[in-house]
Amino acid sequence: MDMQYRRLGKAGIKVSVLSLGSWVTFHNQVNVDSAAEMMQAAYEAGVNFFDNAEVYAGGKSEQVMGEALKKLGWRRSSFLVSTKFYWGLNDKPNERNTLNRKRLLEAMDGSLLRLGLDYVDLVFCHRPDADTPIEETAHAMHNIVESGKAMYWGVSEWSADEIRAAWDVCHKYGWHKPTMEQPEYNLFHRERVEKEYARLYEDIGLGTTIWSPLASGLLTGKYQKGIPQGSRAALKGYGWLKDDLTNKDNLARVSKLGKIAKELECSLPQLALAWCAKNPNVSTVIMGASRVEQLRENLKALEVLPKLTEDVMKRIEGI
Repeated sequence: MDMQYRRLGKAGIKVSVLSLGSWVTFHNQVNVDSAAEMMQAAYEAGVNFFDNAEVYAGGKSEQVMGEALKKLGWRRSSFLVSTKFYWGLNDKPNERNTLNRKRLLEAMDGSLLRLGLDYVDLVFCHRPDADTPIEETAHAMHNIVESGKAMYWGVSEWSADEIRAAWDVCHKYGWHKPTMEQPEYNLFHRERVEKEYARLYEDIGLGTTIWSPLASGLLTGKYQKGIPQGSRAALKGYGWLKDDLTNKDNLARVSKLGKIAKELECSLPQLALAWCAKNPNVSTVIMGASRVEQLRENLKALEVLPKLTEDVMKRIEGI
């Protein structure tokens, strides 16, 4: 089935409804060759957006993606790349957990160096920063876009009030406004995308690039019998995912969803991805994959979208 493309909120730019992210996988589980192989498979299937962040694997995820892009040699105008800033890569004041002007401008240059690109398409403030005035952050992001180092700026996991405040200050001064938000969204995590942001889609034309559509693997069904070796929850530093992934109530729901997937002749991950994409306020669903076969399987979620009738959606809702 052909890839679908959606506008990023009210912006003119279009993103493939399924995209490829690098969190957890690039560098930790995937080297340059496998990254290039997966990116090529995604690109051939019509994926045009590849998501990254400064903090992923301490900057190494950007390096891996940068080297893969060099190897692939695609036309720069045919794909979109993102990065995000907040946590930083070093431990001194002004270098971590901040969105101050100095940090943002330095971070942008660092990311471009690691990615081997002249600009990124999307740049995100990876979390809100209570210590820096929103004007300072918004002005620095405006300057980054103005300088041509990024095309659009947005935020990730900000509250609706914080997004609105940033938008208003940009509106007041004629600065580039935040275009998109990157929130977690999946069958188990819905409040923010469906309720909290509800007014922002219409009011300011907010686009969304959603992460964790499979609830960090819970919705793949692979945690039904405990934590498999080599899975995300077994990785060093990702133990915090364990509670959700072994919660009996969650696993019981996953098992019921599995029955619906069976009826629709699709896999559980395909159903979960298609369910996210069914929401018209979702611009793109970011998939993660550690193997090209897994990625190809998940791309088939496109074929499941038309099967999500009102009746099927009601049954999913019931679960």
